[in-house]
Amino acid sequence: VQIRVNLWDFFLMFGNISQTAQDSVHIHNFQGVYVSPQQAKALLNVLQQNVSQYESAFGEIRLEPRAGTGFVQ
Repeated sequence: VQIRVNLWDFFLMFGNISQTAQDSVHIHNFQGVYVSPQQAKALLNVLQQNVSQYESAFGEIRLEPRAGTGFVQ
């Protein structure tokens, strides 16, 4: 997900990123969604609640650092 923000809205661009060679990355964007700042905050709250419930049931979700990609995978 790539996120762009301005005064009026948040734009979430969903896509896939794949590395075809050591120095070549391909990004395929397939859907973008505009949400208001209020909707973005509500989405954040829902995601936080669901991640907390998941971790309570299955254990901590660990993220490996991915320097320089600018993308959340």
